[in-house]
Amino acid sequence: MLRAIYRGADIPSSSTFYRAVRKMAEARIAVAEPRVNTIEEITTPETWKEVFKTFRSTATKRYYKVRNLIYNGVWPASLSNVRLTVLTCIFLMLVEPSITSSVNNWLWGIANVLYIPKSFPRGLQAVIVSCIIGIISFIVLMILRQSFLRLLLSYRGWMYENPKSHSLMTKLWCGGVKLLSGYKPSLYSCQRSLPRLPVPAVKDTLNRLYEALKPHCTEEELKEIKQLGKEFENTLAHKLQNVLIIKSWFCQNYVSDWWEKYAYLMSRGPLPNNSNYYICDECYWMPTDKPVSRAACLVYSLLLFKRLIDREELEPLVIRNTVPICMAQYERLYSSARIPGENTDRILHCEESKHIVVHVKGLYYKIDVCDSKNQFLAPTTLEEQVNWIVKDATKHAETQSDSEKSVAALTTLKRSQWATIRQKYMGTGLNKETRRLIERAIFVLTLADYEPKNLTEKGKFLLHGDGKSIWFDKSFHLIIFGNGAAGLNCEHTVADAPAMAHMWEYILSREVIEKLFDENGYCMPFSRVFKQAKVKPPQRLIWEITPDLDNIIQEALTLTKMSNDDLDLIVYDHQKFGKGAMKKCMISPDAFVQLAIQLAYYKDSKKFVQTYEASMTRLYQGGRTETVRSCTTEAKDFVLNMVQSDVDKTTKKALLQRAAEKHQNLYRDAMNGKGIDRHLFALYVACKGLGYESEFLHKIITRPWTLSTSQTPHTQMSSLPDANLNIFDDKLCTGGGFGPVSDDGYGFSYIFPSEKRFFFHVSSKHSCPQTSSERFVELFCESMEDMVALFSED
Repeated sequence: MLRAIYRGADIPSSSTFYRAVRKMAEARIAVAEPRVNTIEEITTPETWKEVFKTFRSTATKRYYKVRNLIYNGVWPASLSNVRLTVLTCIFLMLVEPSITSSVNNWLWGIANVLYIPKSFPRGLQAVIVSCIIGIISFIVLMILRQSFLRLLLSYRGWMYENPKSHSLMTKLWCGGVKLLSGYKPSLYSCQRSLPRLPVPAVKDTLNRLYEALKPHCTEEELKEIKQLGKEFENTLAHKLQNVLIIKSWFCQNYVSDWWEKYAYLMSRGPLPNNSNYYICDECYWMPTDKPVSRAACLVYSLLLFKRLIDREELEPLVIRNTVPICMAQYERLYSSARIPGENTDRILHCEESKHIVVHVKGLYYKIDVCDSKNQFLAPTTLEEQVNWIVKDATKHAETQSDSEKSVAALTTLKRSQWATIRQKYMGTGLNKETRRLIERAIFVLTLADYEPKNLTEKGKFLLHGDGKSIWFDKSFHLIIFGNGAAGLNCEHTVADAPAMAHMWEYILSREVIEKLFDENGYCMPFSRVFKQAKVKPPQRLIWEITPDLDNIIQEALTLTKMSNDDLDLIVYDHQKFGKGAMKKCMISPDAFVQLAIQLAYYKDSKKFVQTYEASMTRLYQGGRTETVRSCTTEAKDFVLNMVQSDVDKTTKKALLQRAAEKHQNLYRDAMNGKGIDRHLFALYVACKGLGYESEFLHKIITRPWTLSTSQTPHTQMSSLPDANLNIFDDKLCTGGGFGPVSDDGYGFSYIFPSEKRFFFHVSSKHSCPQTSSERFVELFCESMEDMVALFSED
């Protein structure tokens, strides 16, 4: 039974469910016939040299991979412990100090127990005994350290305490974690020591659910839900809960694999404006106004970060400089693509990819980013290659049809439709080769002629483009605008926003801190001259467009243009105050913004709705996200009193602080495995997988998220300068955003890059007469000012 569910028993298609959980002529001449070496050619010394180089490169990678697997498997213990134990035992057995005579005798007694031949030299006997003792003691020490560290990392009391005044127990716990933690962990070292996500009790989850539904449900609705919940608890709940508990014993995480499959891969809706999200670069400053030069430096920085991941040299992130979090999502950041299928998509990850694809003026080019010595191309070399591509694309663009320059529009279609087209028109010949090169690329780079005039125009293009310039299936797509601005479009399945934001923070910080461009804005050459290695020239990729495919592409363009035009997005730079002012109110900045969202929405609609705020569960193995239901009874009480003119300021302030404290506790609970929605989701999957039906689970899972919110993390790297310095005011990252989850709701994301200001992104749909992103921005800013005014002295 469990095996059938774990292997993915298909859940019947339900569009409502998925919406709830998501969220030729001239060209032929340029194509050369493939060249295949004969047996005689392979015997030439040059070819054998290439074969040997490939073998050596592969063997080297295998060696480091195995070494890292061993290192991560034994962490927090170290192989140096074995050497120390072995040498100590050899010393005691051969020198035999009088002070350790009992230990010396015990060691030689082990030699007798092991029946080591007496004919062996005394030194060899000592080495054999010492090695056996060293290995056994190391294994015992490793298991004990991992077990105790996992036990310590399960403690969550520190999260509910003030960071500036921890209890004695938390201080002792912190010392124990640091004592047991290994020295300089690599990227994945901490994974085995992380605890597993606990399965909450059904009763606890249902009680939290009923409490969360109170603010936006009528008494009749809540009564009906409670009745259905009681029936579920008395019938199916026990059986489904046992399935989850058993799964939690044998899997890293009892919900993450199902979440990836059913919330993302089995969703049949289009990716742009629905699933993919975007990340912007610096708010106003640009290191150069030359798009090609910036593209080259950004590509090189992205490759450096990839190398840190491949070599596992990237430091794992820790909370409060003590608690490690799961880094598993980083493995698929690069060289990954979501491949469409008729019923479900799949993730393609090509670890050996050594090329990127560049999209310019509708044409695609392949660039091999490694030279003949397997080293990444320097920024100046990449700059030359991209410049050549721009010139070649300018020369050939006029000879290409609109459909040939708009093939990426197919990735904007519904997934089943795109899968059918991909199989029929891109399953053989030139189209297959071009499509495979794009899907297997490290990432795709687009040089767009478009120049956004403000943050909103930049964000809107990054989210959905012009319908034909972004390959939405890629894990991320780097976009450079005509004025040198940049950003990412990211596919949500492979990684959540914090992982992508960490990568992007590394890239942007290099631009700000290091001198990457000369006085004229071109890539700065390396100070040290390296011997020139052989570099492959770029290769133009070709599409073969039949009349039928031409019609399909044009239809896809029409559909995606309608969807893009319907998106109402505003990116706002709030400069009046930032999280510094919110902290002075003794309120968490995140809670402050969430309560301002509730106040703004009530002012606009005179009602309360189900609200989604994303939280992480990366304190556990394989953890991804959990939902904070931020529309609480306390928030409702605050909002209702806030809009009343006859309620005094003291009462409003007390209600605000009470609601903020409630929100903070909900956020902590979500991080600690005490959330509501992932547990209910897993119960729903188990229910469907076993062939049962539950009216209660269906009713809860399919309730719409009218407000969908998320905070983009900032300063995840510990070695960055203070972003509050005035010199960084125009260099702060704007963060990113996403489309609305509900057709009649809002998407709201925000980032706090400094104490003095913050950015937020509001999305909705023009087709909904009840929503307006511009109006919501005005009400949100007004609400925040009203809240800050509560703490001002009259």
